[in-house]
Amino acid sequence: MSENKNDILLDVRGLKQYFPINTGFLKTRPLKAVDDVSFTIRRGETLGLVGESGCGKTTVGRTILHLYQPTAGEIRYDGQLIESKQSIREFRKKATMVFQDPYSSLNPRMTVSDIVAEPLDVHELCRTKQEREERVLELLGYVGLNSEHASRYAHEFSGGQRQRIGIARALAVNPEFIVCDEPVSALDVSIQAQVINMFDDLQDRLGLTYLFIAHDLLVVRHISDRIAVMYLGKLVELADADEIYRHPLHPYSRSLLSAVPLPDPKKARANKRIVLSGDIPSPLNAPSGCPFRTRCRYATEQCAQSMPELKDEGAGHLVACHRLKEIGD
Repeated sequence: MSENKNDILLDVRGLKQYFPINTGFLKTRPLKAVDDVSFTIRRGETLGLVGESGCGKTTVGRTILHLYQPTAGEIRYDGQLIESKQSIREFRKKATMVFQDPYSSLNPRMTVSDIVAEPLDVHELCRTKQEREERVLELLGYVGLNSEHASRYAHEFSGGQRQRIGIARALAVNPEFIVCDEPVSALDVSIQAQVINMFDDLQDRLGLTYLFIAHDLLVVRHISDRIAVMYLGKLVELADADEIYRHPLHPYSRSLLSAVPLPDPKKARANKRIVLSGDIPSPLNAPSGCPFRTRCRYATEQCAQSMPELKDEGAGHLVACHRLKEIGD
């Protein structure tokens, strides 16, 4: 599928995020949390970002919003390079984040009203106290809360309600783009469905664009238009959600999807689980070449020598694998 440049809201090119780790007396080594990641997100789209814990998913989201200063690479939003202090400040009026843990991401000393209104105060978006109060009640209404909740504190709410407060705060600046960092992983399964449906409704109602970070592949499939798979700081596959579920190409993606539980008992029994050998390597001491090669049964000497490029295998299905043709179906 060819992308119209006018449809691209976020364009990430060669993004790197290295953290210096102290290894001894005045010595440091770079921990390559994100290593040369590139992707685009179209206006009104949801891109799901999946992978094992520690693969760099959250770091990608935080670096895009400049909560971490990128080590290298370009982030363009609506065609504009986000680099200078002024461009970052303007960008944060259009892009916000919903954090993973609803228990630690809300200030326990602030009322719900003050938590939700904090972005309004920072960006000076309300001229009067009454305007501020009206906007807070409007935002709480978006997420299924009411005026009675505004004067209470975060500890008085359940996990699902706290996450709704966090979502209301993220909506305060009337953003176009939201990074959702595993927003339902800390919630009960019954509450997860409600929150996911709310994200869908808000997207339709407000015209939002999401980067949805998660490790639960069933959740990602439900909400995402396209899915990107990360492994050890690298992007290894990217395709439409249905395509990647029906026809995963990278050995790592195949292993992840083989572990997804199936509701049909017959299909579940017929499903062949692909179990990976070994543990995920440390990003502080990543393998040479393809980072997945130490756990891949198809790996050859070529895989150790160079990292494969993320290539289009047709219909916008991008894969980074030297052995793709040999692996087959």
